[in-house]
Amino acid sequence: MILDWRVKGFWLPSPVDSASFLDGRPSLFGGSFTWPIMAARRSAIDHNLSTLADYCSRHGLLFAPHGKTTMSPTLHAAQLSAGAWAITVASANQALVCRNSGSFRLIIANEVLDPVALQWIGAQSDILFYVDSLAAVETVASVSGSFTVLLELGYPGGRTGCRSLADARAIAAAVAAAPGLTLAGVAGYEGGLPSAAEAASYMDFLVSTAVSLRSDGLLAPDTIVSAGGSTYFDVVTSALSSLSGFRPVLRSGAYITHDHGFYQDHTPFLRVPDEGSLQPALELWAQVTSTPEDNLLIAGMGKRDAPHDEGLPVPLLIRSRDGAVRPASGLTVTKLNDHHAYVTAPSDHGIVPGDLICFGISHPCTAFDKWRVIPVVDDTHTVTDLLETYF
Repeated sequence: MILDWRVKGFWLPSPVDSASFLDGRPSLFGGSFTWPIMAARRSAIDHNLSTLADYCSRHGLLFAPHGKTTMSPTLHAAQLSAGAWAITVASANQALVCRNSGSFRLIIANEVLDPVALQWIGAQSDILFYVDSLAAVETVASVSGSFTVLLELGYPGGRTGCRSLADARAIAAAVAAAPGLTLAGVAGYEGGLPSAAEAASYMDFLVSTAVSLRSDGLLAPDTIVSAGGSTYFDVVTSALSSLSGFRPVLRSGAYITHDHGFYQDHTPFLRVPDEGSLQPALELWAQVTSTPEDNLLIAGMGKRDAPHDEGLPVPLLIRSRDGAVRPASGLTVTKLNDHHAYVTAPSDHGIVPGDLICFGISHPCTAFDKWRVIPVVDDTHTVTDLLETYF
């Protein structure tokens, strides 16, 4: 990879190849970067990788983490090396990215109805995707190729997925009758539900439907039953652990970097603390550009740089111009413009323009897409690797 002026956050007036850049062991604060810059802490990523790998192993789950969180081939490879059975994506285009970065099993956790994409999938191996209607089955069957599909089950008011056992039976029968199609199991997504109790009720529907379809002869033994966002994977684990003769697949994805906001407040490990813990890995460093009022700081970072759909960034640390670091006590982000963050502060904050603030983020799924290259840092903020993203 060539690094140059096109890479946001890197200060490289002259091009340099990434290997040479890393050989210099640059510091995040050593002049090769400008502000804002998002970095990922290696120690937290490694901790999170092993935590979910161990969790799935303990509970007898296959793991297919949702790679759309990062769309980083480097992190996908790390997840596979840690024991993942597959990588999950959200679209055919994301599957194309992954297939060109390595040959491994993929799940497209979505319906695919585009004949152009279907022609490509039909010529591949080890790519599964969803169907949830007779029209979808008809569309897939109209394209030449061999397709392995999962029957998606939904819930009232949710997004995709058929809503009843009767519809599931009809769709499964249509798949069985369609040339070139193989039904590999059932799948769903519980993460949009507002409570663990409602997620458990939905999982009861998913499991009972899978059992009924197998009893009807519409699912073979040892087929897949899959669910699992990052909010209720403990509920999913409880439901899938009760199954016999199926392959349970968990698909949680945001775990790999966790966060300081939404997932910190919603991680299932709050309900099952003995099962493990996750560490926030992403840091967004921005410079204070103005202190126009006693209790107001302006930092040079905004909606172009930080996720804001599930909460605003969280101030963590202040790094003074002399390199001294202290906690960002009493600081709160109240608003983001495109390139400015409004930060309230106590009147004795002692922060001056030019100081840096380290922010934690909320919702990694909308953080990675804002950065083409993300430096990976050790705990001294020496850069040890680079993550490329493809959105």
